Amino acid sequence: MDYGKHQAPQGYEPGEGVLTTLIRIPVRIVVVVLVLPVRMVWDALTALWHAADRVLLRPLGRALARLLDTLVLTPLTWLYTWVLTPLGKAASWLAVALLLWPWIGLWRYVVVPVARYGIAAPAVWLYGAVLTPLGHGLRWIGTALLAPAARGLGTGLSWLLTTLLVLPVAGLWRHVIVPAVRYGLIIPVVWLYGAVLTPLGLGTAWVLGQAWRGIAATGRGLGTALAWLVMTLLVAPVSWTYRRILAPTGREVAAAFEVAWRITGYVSRAVGRAIAWFAWHLIGAPVSWAYRTVCTPVGHFVRDSVWAPARRAAAETGRAARAALASARETVRQARRDAWRALVGSTDGARSREPQGIPARTLGSTTTVPSAAQASETSLLGEKFVKQG
Repeated sequence: MDYGKHQAPQGYEPGEGVLTTLIRIPVRIVVVVLVLPVRMVWDALTALWHAADRVLLRPLGRALARLLDTLVLTPLTWLYTWVLTPLGKAASWLAVALLLWPWIGLWRYVVVPVARYGIAAPAVWLYGAVLTPLGHGLRWIGTALLAPAARGLGTGLSWLLTTLLVLPVAGLWRHVIVPAVRYGLIIPVVWLYGAVLTPLGLGTAWVLGQAWRGIAATGRGLGTALAWLVMTLLVAPVSWTYRRILAPTGREVAAAFEVAWRITGYVSRAVGRAIAWFAWHLIGAPVSWAYRTVCTPVGHFVRDSVWAPARRAAAETGRAARAALASARETVRQARRDAWRALVGSTDGARSREPQGIPARTLGSTTTVPSAAQASETSLLGEKFVKQG
């Protein structure tokens, strides 16, 4: 049979390199060998977990919930409804009957009657029948008898105190103390102040004023002389020295610094230009020539001849590796589906973790065709042998 008559699989993309074709099948085989045990163990563990959850954990949880409800919640509910609630009501009634009602009866039938008829009523009668008339009588006695007697006694005591105490004290103050103080103390003190102390003070003040004026005149003369000496011997020489020597010297020094600063600036710029000229002709120009003449062509050659092909080869290798890994994953999925179909007989209704209806995929591309039917990824030679068999 002519191999050229076989039609290429749908989704096939030509233009792939030899490297991709060479590593595709070995990589798929290695990936199948490595991934298949791991995936089998994973599926076994997943199935075991689902089975344990469905067969053991959920029934065990429901049984525990039912057991808890039967052994704990139902007895607690019955105990609360039929035991604790009646006991609480009975205890409440007993507490009211034993504690509250006796105190209410004691207050209503003992304390209130005793307070009303034993204390309040006798106290009201005593106030109205005894204390009020007694108070009125005492008030009449005080008003009619004691008040005139008190007024008479007060008048007698007032006359007695005035006669025995106030009049002697007033006479003593008016006729003895006041004349003695006036003629024996105040008049002599006033005469002494006006006739002796005032002239003496005025004379002393005049003498002191004359002395102060003399001292002030002497001090002004001394101050004037001292100031003239200071101005003549100190201020004038210092001022002349500053104006004639220090100020011109300082101005010249400042101007010299300014001119020297400008000249050194010109010299410094000239020296800098010379050094820059020498540096450019000794270092910069050769380096620039070497960069333009040698480094740039070498860099372009390395970029175009070495780096670009290496980058394209690396990209092609990466695409080939990704395509090989994708093909290996699809091969593993197809092998698992074939094994499941061989064991069960049909994939309809079977629990599988893989999505159904995966588009067909060729051996040399990761591109899928949604309209293509699912097919096992085997080589064309293998399909020929299967058809011949």
